[in-house]
Amino acid sequence: MISALGAGLLAGLGIAVPVGAVGVYLVTLAAHRSVRVAACAALGVASADLVYAVLAVLGGQAVASLAESVAEPLRWVAVVALLLVGAKMAVDAVRHSRAIAEGVHAPSDPSALRAYVSLLGLTLANPATIVYFVALVTGNRAGSGATGGGAAFVLGVFVASASWQLTLVTGGRLLARVATSARGRLVTGLAGSGLVIGLAVWTAVG
Repeated sequence: MISALGAGLLAGLGIAVPVGAVGVYLVTLAAHRSVRVAACAALGVASADLVYAVLAVLGGQAVASLAESVAEPLRWVAVVALLLVGAKMAVDAVRHSRAIAEGVHAPSDPSALRAYVSLLGLTLANPATIVYFVALVTGNRAGSGATGGGAAFVLGVFVASASWQLTLVTGGRLLARVATSARGRLVTGLAGSGLVIGLAVWTAVG
């Protein structure tokens, strides 16, 4: 069970640590929204990794084959979602910078539940997540088929992913302390938007 937990921790870090569109979005969200909203968004990302880890343990190769068959349509779902996210980030950045410059209240935060569900769905459709867990299953590294080993593997994936996503939130909050002016908020927001849109294009042509 301990070895399965360690494998889960490594698998969770393996999918979470590489910087992608979801990570960029999470950092930017944390820089512009409340800690509560950003933390719930981070748990949404970790929950998506948890879902795939459970499927990998329970379904094995059958799930890997199914994931491969739907990977292409999901790739285009992810492209559209990322383009919409990038556009929304740009609009929100402009609104927030104007609010700061004019001394009025910034637009209210989305609900924590909405942030959680949004990042959960975005991560589930993320091609990189799908490809990683397919490789994990086909490489026979998704924990033991036994209940104890499988549960330990899934727990490890969730703990590792959640820890890293919350680390990104911390980085976003530190960025928010540096970029407190209207111009700083605008620059960070537009930079994050540009990165997400760029990664959407990369996903489309990749």
